[in-house]
Amino acid sequence: MSQNPLPPSKTHDIIIIGGGAGGIATAASILNRRKEADIAIIEPQTEHYYQPGWTMVGGGIFDQKTTMRKTANLMPAGVRWVQSPCKSFEPEHNQITLEDGTTLGYKILITAPGLKLDWEAVEGLQETLGRNGVTSNYHYDMAPYTWELVSGFRGGNALFTQPPMPIKCAGAPQKAMYLACDDWKKRGVLNDTKVSFHNAGGVLFGVKEYVPALMEYVHAYGINLQYNENLIKIDGEARQATFAVTGENGDVSNEVRDFDMIHICPPQTALDFIKQSPLANDAGWVDVHKETLQHNRFENIFGLGDAGSTPNAKTAAAVRKQAPVAAVNALRVLDGLAPHATYNGYGSCPLTVERGKIVLAEFAYDGKLDPTFPSWMLTGTKPTKRAWFLKEKMLPSIYFEMMLKGGETFAKPTIAS
Repeated sequence: MSQNPLPPSKTHDIIIIGGGAGGIATAASILNRRKEADIAIIEPQTEHYYQPGWTMVGGGIFDQKTTMRKTANLMPAGVRWVQSPCKSFEPEHNQITLEDGTTLGYKILITAPGLKLDWEAVEGLQETLGRNGVTSNYHYDMAPYTWELVSGFRGGNALFTQPPMPIKCAGAPQKAMYLACDDWKKRGVLNDTKVSFHNAGGVLFGVKEYVPALMEYVHAYGINLQYNENLIKIDGEARQATFAVTGENGDVSNEVRDFDMIHICPPQTALDFIKQSPLANDAGWVDVHKETLQHNRFENIFGLGDAGSTPNAKTAAAVRKQAPVAAVNALRVLDGLAPHATYNGYGSCPLTVERGKIVLAEFAYDGKLDPTFPSWMLTGTKPTKRAWFLKEKMLPSIYFEMMLKGGETFAKPTIAS
């Protein structure tokens, strides 16, 4: 870090790194509380994606184009949008440097840049993704190819993978699998298909209360669960996938599996400019308090979303609860007060177990169940049509028309006494 930093070209009361779900929602929540707030959002991308919708695109339910909107149309009025990537941080001097060399000062910094999908970590993946039966719902351009493969499948070996945690929406890899199996079952090709789920972890889902319902579908679809298998190489031309398999004694061996189609969830990590910054913890994530979202070393910095170190599920639903907490606490510190809003680790994963039914998983820190609605409405840990209606018809509007505009219905922050 430079000992004599350049003077900032401009200073803002609040700078937000990232104009995705976390950054825009937090800015909107701040402005709803203080209309005159001086906020700059650092975001180079001109397109904004509703990523929770990509599972539905891959299942033939949503049109791809409905999950993308122009960033300019979502930026809150009054915010300065800086369309340049952030390069580095100098928290001791309360400033950041952009890729073009511009320096900006701040009183409060909020980080919400997302994470890195590390496609390069799987040998051969980038060369074959989108052809040779290799797809991923984690990519905007690939989700339609998932449905092309699924709807045209006539039987064979179908593989679905999940890398080591943490990842965006831990249920997404198996959501793609269940929707595919449901289509194959209805078309009569499931009996001619060998479906396997290759999970680098050791459990199907991290909150045990939801596992029984999922296992019913695993058995109904005849899915072969393969735990402790991490995809490390893909040969699209040969239709072969190589997995690092960890045995009971801890020994690791490489095993090759043939496929006719494979849905891949890529490994995920912190973005390089975050990982290499003084804001990061040893694992590369922005080092924040898990309840207040305040940085553990720099009092005027907050972090939320996928880039944060909080041990919650990395989902849009988590961001919906985190944004108001970050907004309240950022304004508190700006006013010289201590943070007092708290986040309980809430996350949600609508598990699409078949077309028309979802197991709505909602949970907080330590796997504690944290349902938004009474169990009689959404039947708790069981699959329901109501949960599907919520996912298909309501959540996109809640995201675009409520969350990104600072609406806090079912998301009001808890204030510590």
